[in-house]
Amino acid sequence: MPEQHTVKTADGTLYYEVRGSGPVLVLSGAPMSAREFAPVADLLAAERTVVTHDPRGIGRSPLDDPRQDSTPRLRADDLVALLDALDAEKADALGSSGGAVTVLAAAEHHPDRFGTVVAHEPPLLELLPDATAQREATEAIIGTYHRDGMGAAFAAFMANAGFPVPEEDGEGQGGPEREPGEQDVADAHRFFVHELRGTTRHVPDTDALRAGPVRVVVGLGAESGTLLTDRTSRELAKRLGEDPVVFPGGHGGFADDPAGFAAVLLRTLA
Repeated sequence: MPEQHTVKTADGTLYYEVRGSGPVLVLSGAPMSAREFAPVADLLAAERTVVTHDPRGIGRSPLDDPRQDSTPRLRADDLVALLDALDAEKADALGSSGGAVTVLAAAEHHPDRFGTVVAHEPPLLELLPDATAQREATEAIIGTYHRDGMGAAFAAFMANAGFPVPEEDGEGQGGPEREPGEQDVADAHRFFVHELRGTTRHVPDTDALRAGPVRVVVGLGAESGTLLTDRTSRELAKRLGEDPVVFPGGHGGFADDPAGFAAVLLRTLA
């Protein structure tokens, strides 16, 4: 079982878990919580001190002001707060989806605290040639949430991102969907109202990242070819002058194939 901790920040509380021993590796999502990373974290803990966490305002990481927007820069500051709580001078980091945007901001704004950051499928929509259309699509998704609720908003989000949209009866390969709980509803509100816009509109300073001391690696799912994040990941890698590292699975490869994902990540960090 991982060690469970909290640390107080200037504007809230961060929940985090620690497994294993060795060099510190932070796994970060947005809006994914520590739970989604648990299977791969267990495997990585054989070689690393692995830190997982609930991002600000999600799950067990409440904010003093729940109306505060979540930005990549604020989430990057939170990663540093976790390192400080561990008395860790430096760490490597893997961020997936919105968490990939977080680790890019961490590499840019806290270059003295990170060695290698792996940005797995960051949804950097502003890098795309059709950025204006994507910005409008994001606003439409947020509008759908306010008008029709989380179910309709997630369906619109998934369709725009390139994922198969579940059948209306909830039946699919994974069987019937469970009813969302109170925390699911709160996290969805957080995501659509306070996180999605700031994450997708983030523009990393790729010149600074290329020139900086942090090694930045772009990760891409082997099965993500139909996804919007395949396009954003390839564009980021091009701007950084590097080829993306291919990970097994798709956008959620760390959960779909934890062993394969962990093996590629450890080779990449080595």
